[in-house]
Amino acid sequence: MKVILLQELKGRGGEGDVIDVARGFAVNYLLPRKVAIEATSGNLKQLEQRRHNIEKRETGRLTDADALRDALEGKTVSIGAKVGEEGRLFGSITTLMIENAIRDQIGANVDHRKIETHGPIKEVGPRVVDISLYRDVKAQVTVNVVPEGTVVPETMVSEVEGVTAEGEAFVEVVEETGEQYAEGAALDEVMAEDIPVEADECEDVADAVAEIDEAAEAAEAADEEPAAE
Repeated sequence: MKVILLQELKGRGGEGDVIDVARGFAVNYLLPRKVAIEATSGNLKQLEQRRHNIEKRETGRLTDADALRDALEGKTVSIGAKVGEEGRLFGSITTLMIENAIRDQIGANVDHRKIETHGPIKEVGPRVVDISLYRDVKAQVTVNVVPEGTVVPETMVSEVEGVTAEGEAFVEVVEETGEQYAEGAALDEVMAEDIPVEADECEDVADAVAEIDEAAEAAEAADEEPAAE
């Protein structure tokens, strides 16, 4: 059965596209939910009359999706979870939790239904997830799962007036610290970097620093320098 899409249908097309679908899918889902209308001769004629406006809206959607991809691509969000033995979680990290973390830590809004985790997230550590933004526009974000209650060691916190966890300064310092260590800098040199936030204001910093610490401990245990991912 041919239908005209009124909005994006993941993997099939966007507004104004004419596609073939199973009749049951159209009658039971697409038509009653106003995702599509039947591609009758009258509807196709109206579609051509509206084509210019549809293309204009499509251009805007793609522009917005590209901007959102640029804001998300390569970013990392941290999620605290209760952890049992061997780093296994009590439960798993849901796509809704990831949606909330992206909104709170990056300031971007995504639909959790468009987040692909490639299997359940049930262990601490980083996991790359894919986010479908619009049509073929996608972004990859790293979800770093850390034990609940992780805090920044006092020795790694310096008091700098006017800088909070919401400021960009801590992000730059933590990322720079991680890059230096990944490139083989001595642990004591890297850990001497000041992180300009108060410990009680920066759960996100704590997560980032904890990740660096865990990498350092693992590397020392293996008696080798940590390598960049």
